Amino acid sequence: MKNEPNPKQVETPDLNLDNFSHDQDNFILAAVKKFGLFIFEIVKVVLISLAIILPVRMFLVQPFYVEGASMEPNFYDKEYLIIDELSYRFHEPARGEVVVFRNPDNNKQYYIKRVIALPGETVEIASGKVSINGKELNETYIEDLSGQSFSQLTLGPDEYFVLGDNRSVSRDSRVFQALPKKLIIGRVWFRGWPVDRISTFNLPEYK
Repeated sequence: MKNEPNPKQVETPDLNLDNFSHDQDNFILAAVKKFGLFIFEIVKVVLISLAIILPVRMFLVQPFYVEGASMEPNFYDKEYLIIDELSYRFHEPARGEVVVFRNPDNNKQYYIKRVIALPGETVEIASGKVSINGKELNETYIEDLSGQSFSQLTLGPDEYFVLGDNRSVSRDSRVFQALPKKLIIGRVWFRGWPVDRISTFNLPEYK
């Protein structure tokens, strides 16, 4: 039997681990850079948003939820309102405006009521009917007048007399007397909820 020639040996090139390690390091470094840029963009967007939103929230407008029935039928419980905090930096509250203010007896509570009498005016309530400086106020936004009365009160500078539209269940200036302007947060500007009652607000006309 003839001896068969030995098959040629196939040389396998050595695996260059140095190149593999270098490519892997470049991939990881690129991924880290992309992730870092992604985080940077998120932080930038958040900071820019805060820079815009916080001043608006603190000095211009803020949300407010109605609690209770003291302003029915014009404002109902759980309605979502936007309060304008800027206007009163340029002009005084007007009669008929609905305002949000701190409870004079507990500054941690917020109330919503309507401005009825202005600084320097004398207000009186007889059998539910309000008189300002001796003249009866025609309040078209009231459905049911309370039979309550309130003796004469003359307001000082920067003092207001506020009442709820639902007089029979409202805790207002008939209880805590005059409201100092410094406690007023702002006027009700916009109702955003419920959807079927979205609206802005205008001053009522007094005859």
